[in-house]
Amino acid sequence: MTFLTIGHRGVMGVEPENTLRSFLHAERAGMDAIELDLHLSKDGALVVMHDAELDRTTDGTGPIADRTLAELRELDAGSGERVPVFEEVLDAVGAPLQAEIKDVAAARALAEVMHRRKLVGRVEVSSFHDEAVAEISALVPGVRTVLIASRWGGDIVDRAVAVGADSLALNIRRLTLEVVERAHAAGLGVIGWVVNTPDQLRLVRALGLEGATTDFPEIRRTGRFTA
Repeated sequence: MTFLTIGHRGVMGVEPENTLRSFLHAERAGMDAIELDLHLSKDGALVVMHDAELDRTTDGTGPIADRTLAELRELDAGSGERVPVFEEVLDAVGAPLQAEIKDVAAARALAEVMHRRKLVGRVEVSSFHDEAVAEISALVPGVRTVLIASRWGGDIVDRAVAVGADSLALNIRRLTLEVVERAHAAGLGVIGWVVNTPDQLRLVRALGLEGATTDFPEIRRTGRFTA
């Protein structure tokens, strides 16, 4: 089975995260897929940014939800980059995308774009929130979904199955072979995050994971030679 290397917010280890510059670099580096994050602006635009607040990644402050798209466009998202909207990313790169949604409202906005642009085959949808995974699955039949977890209990596989997820994306610092085997027995794929060193890459390959999310483009090259 092919081992997938997923660019985390593009290649955020070397470019401003969740910007067109970062996504283009990830595509040039040959990432198998590109991960990004989605929030809604005050006027309902599907904007690409990880945090709910602007402070860490832009020269703005306060919640994204308090700003219109026009206001967000005025901000510097790093190295002169602007905050993109989801459809700009779709047009800028041709790679498969893994879109992380933060809540049910974002799921509904994403579903509209996915139907309009027929994206079921290209865009996989992920979330930390069970209800958001269930919502996008109901709104977009056939969409591939991923339940993400950083810390989890013994019910993580059951939770994923209950919301119809196809895969789990799990923090490698807590990941065990037992969890991987239980997920595989339930028909779920497992992606490890965040994999940024050769040792971490060897770990996820040894655990038999389907892929890894990474901040650095060189992990993809290393992955081709790591078993």
